[in-house]
Amino acid sequence: MPKTAERRPVDEPAVHPVQAPSPVGGRGRRRLGDQARAYAFLLGGLICFALFSWYPAIRAVVIAFQKYTPGSSPEWAGTANFTRVWHDPEFTAAWRNTLTFTLLALLIGFAVPFVLALVLNELRHAKAFFRVVVYLPVMIPPVVSALLWKWFYDPGAGLANETLRYLHLPTSNWTNGTDTALISLVIVATWANMGGTVLIYLAALQSIPGELYEAAELDGANLLQRIRHVTVPQTRFVILMLMLLQIIATMQVFTEPFVITGGGPENATVTVLYLIYKYAFLYNDFGGACALSVMLLVLLGAFSAGYLRLTRAEGDA
Repeated sequence: MPKTAERRPVDEPAVHPVQAPSPVGGRGRRRLGDQARAYAFLLGGLICFALFSWYPAIRAVVIAFQKYTPGSSPEWAGTANFTRVWHDPEFTAAWRNTLTFTLLALLIGFAVPFVLALVLNELRHAKAFFRVVVYLPVMIPPVVSALLWKWFYDPGAGLANETLRYLHLPTSNWTNGTDTALISLVIVATWANMGGTVLIYLAALQSIPGELYEAAELDGANLLQRIRHVTVPQTRFVILMLMLLQIIATMQVFTEPFVITGGGPENATVTVLYLIYKYAFLYNDFGGACALSVMLLVLLGAFSAGYLRLTRAEGDA
């Protein structure tokens, strides 16, 4: 048999091992660059917070323990500012009015937005229009809103008393009466701020599964029973969250007493925040104003801690 040609192995190209890219390569540099740009954008916000929020807050705590008036160097006073403010007759009136305002705001301003949200949720036509109507007061500047209501409450030619006269009903002193001034301001604050609360409630209501209402209807539940056993339990977290936020907001009421009543009549509408304004800009007592601010800060900090604990517990659930 003929001998077959012996095959020689063909030289294969050498295969070099692929080296892993360096961790500090192009991708790493891009990541660092993105982080640097992100922190650069955050830097502006942090500087604004530091200059206009954090520094004034820290400075107020320091001044609360100093004797400080414009044009003079501050002197350490210890707790003298707190003692002086505590014995001020307006201090008791301011805290009583603030707590009463908060309670009335919870009774009126907490129930009305929830009822309005229930009504809007049941509408079948013109939903967008009524949502805009409800939210419209929020878009009006607070001072303009307060001035409108000041004219509305005018005991002479105000629209409120003119309407009562037209209906042959007794008129009211509204913001000029010591027994009606505070409740009148609560109505103003409720009207001006309920739009956002209504929309939050409406979003919570629309997230409730319709099957729950259908099951309740099959069990024979009427409207009030469906609200009690389905709506309220399903929106419990939103209700509690908005309640805490409303307490924090209403305890800082200032615009309505400042613009409409000026704290009167007979200090019936002086609030803690309005008293802080008086100490600082009418009495030139910045130490007393900061002492009051620290007291309010401690109380609101307790409510804020409760709000954070509530949201954290709901997030972990």
